[in-house]
Amino acid sequence: MPVPHRPRPRRALPVALALLLPTAGALVAPAVAYADDGPTVRLPVMRSQLTDEANCVDKAGPVATTLPWEQQSLDLARTWQFADGAGVTVAVVDTGVSTAAPALSGRVTAVGLAGTDCVGHGSFVATLVAAAPRKGIGFQGVAPRARVVGVRGTDKRGKATPESVAEGIRSAVDAHAGVIEVSPALSATSKTLDDAVAYAARHDALIVAAAVPDSSPTGSALHAGDEPPPPRDYWPAASPGVLSVLDLDVKGERAKDAYLPLRADLAAPGEGVIGNGPTGKGHFIGSGASLAAAYTAGAAALLRSASPDLDAEDVARRLMSTAYPADVPRLDPYAAVTTIGDTAAHPAAAADHQAPVSLPKDIQGAKATHRALIAAAAGFGLVIAVAWAAAILPRGRARHWRPARR
Repeated sequence: MPVPHRPRPRRALPVALALLLPTAGALVAPAVAYADDGPTVRLPVMRSQLTDEANCVDKAGPVATTLPWEQQSLDLARTWQFADGAGVTVAVVDTGVSTAAPALSGRVTAVGLAGTDCVGHGSFVATLVAAAPRKGIGFQGVAPRARVVGVRGTDKRGKATPESVAEGIRSAVDAHAGVIEVSPALSATSKTLDDAVAYAARHDALIVAAAVPDSSPTGSALHAGDEPPPPRDYWPAASPGVLSVLDLDVKGERAKDAYLPLRADLAAPGEGVIGNGPTGKGHFIGSGASLAAAYTAGAAALLRSASPDLDAEDVARRLMSTAYPADVPRLDPYAAVTTIGDTAAHPAAAADHQAPVSLPKDIQGAKATHRALIAAAAGFGLVIAVAWAAAILPRGRARHWRPARR
């Protein structure tokens, strides 16, 4: 489905309903995570907005020690051999980023009042991007040495407008952020917001935005026979030059009642993922496209750290061109960081590289083809090895953290 207002080439195909509308069992905001070989761990849910009556989030949940499924699926441990985000600043346009968050200690600056975070969502997003490693804890951010700029793009309770997001984007650019994560997905744009997006592009700042709002439109699962909401654009994700990201769960699916975009550039883990809040060392669990945008922003920081000569458009193009083929390509940080031009820097490792999310059976062949083409371009005869790996690798690789089962 063509989108004439986007001038740059786009690899993502229109979002297919078959991908976006899986079984009704997919979870939007699970409150329980569990380890395959351990006891159930109950984590508080991190929400993107607070009601007027709700108290600020000021208490962390229990500490989750096991490696999260999302980090395993993105193969971050291998990617960190080549880049860790050092030298890159990522702005988070959200509810603020607490300067007291232990996981970000010493690496957070805030614009205005954004150093406090009543909702906690901006701090949660920032830890997905850049949380430092801790001994005995599996969770850490995608780019653990990146610096973070907290920018308020909402009011104190988490409600956003085109004007508040525009102000946040401009503040992020003025703070010299190379990557700007924007959590709100708005149903309308404005000249002020469009101008802010253009301002970021002129200053070589890559905006990574949620393709859809985090909350489900119905607030609960659809009943049998109900129709999902029709696909539509949300902003600033639909703006030219913005990298738009969709969320997936541990099975590579989305909730049945989730919002649908007309299209998205990338998909990344975003359903039932864990991170830290504004205070304390414990963890929360959250869901939504803004969290997938956080993972993608972290991957962009890794790429800008490894290849500082790439401009914002180059970074977006690399992330899309190295993603796993699908109706919405699946983020692959390792391939993005280790690719030089169109050639994999370490193709020998590609044969056993598992998909960043569980791919449906009908695109397993596409995954094998993608890896085979990268290997062939580098001059290594790994086509057979790649096809073999794709055939035998189980869809449900061993993951210690999963969304709750109902």
